Amino acid sequence: MEEKKSMSRRDAIKTMGAIATGAVLSATGIGSLASCAKEKKRLVFYFTATGNSLYIARQLADGKNKPLSIPQLLKNRQLEFEADEIGIVYPIYGHMPPNMVKEFLQAAKLKADYLFCVPTFGMRKCSAVEIWDNLAKTCGYKFDYIQTLIMVDNWLHAFDMNEQMKMDKHIPEQLAKIQEDIAAHRQWHEPTTQEERDMHAGFMQFSGLNERDAFLMSASERFVIEGNCIECSICTQVCPRGNYKLTSRGVTATGQCDYCLACIHACPQKAIQFRPSDNPLLGPERNPKARYRNEHVSLIDIKRANDQH
Repeated sequence: MEEKKSMSRRDAIKTMGAIATGAVLSATGIGSLASCAKEKKRLVFYFTATGNSLYIARQLADGKNKPLSIPQLLKNRQLEFEADEIGIVYPIYGHMPPNMVKEFLQAAKLKADYLFCVPTFGMRKCSAVEIWDNLAKTCGYKFDYIQTLIMVDNWLHAFDMNEQMKMDKHIPEQLAKIQEDIAAHRQWHEPTTQEERDMHAGFMQFSGLNERDAFLMSASERFVIEGNCIECSICTQVCPRGNYKLTSRGVTATGQCDYCLACIHACPQKAIQFRPSDNPLLGPERNPKARYRNEHVSLIDIKRANDQH
């Protein structure tokens, strides 16, 4: 009979340390990165404010590797990835990607046989596909598949959230087609019409925005914290740029802002309000009493995706 060997104290400590490290990585979702180089399955990156793009990213993930938050990857400087398939899901802001998504694409090193992108939007996509394609090419990437997906529009300046949530935008049907296309490695860029290009050009002229900075704004100039703030600190956790701070004087907002509106949608007191603006794009809210979060995504999910602490 083979004689059993006892484990030394040093080996036992090493084993316990490995188990503990693995548990921490698994709990944060980053553990899947350690094995992705071996498995080489599908990685999906996302940016989210109210949960729409996170929900879609979850549906497009392969079940082995959780979708990865772009703000968290930028914070931790995790920028090199390799897989069979790599996808990016983000919300369209004025037909353009959020600045943090652009920053990620410009800094990341992505290696995959198949690249796909699913921008989500609520009203008009206009030139979104061509804008992403051009951005990707300047970063050295050729995306095989780009298809937009219409969802609830959370732009408070123009839409009543209560009315938006009543609309059937046929999300399951859109999603099923995209899943089928990606599984088949379809080579496809959703077409952009000349009318849509003209609409985007008109929007840029009307808004005074430019494609380099898009909606990059000053948090202190755009938001004010009202006296009914209860200092719950939710805004400090859902902001992907970490602009909100809880101080001895209460909550303050400073720094560059992507204008994702995660803060204003998540505030339970509706204490975060827009400052008045001369820009016609940034007018009063359609319904100051209505806020939105994707029904499949929890507040904790948004915090985990965006918290910069």
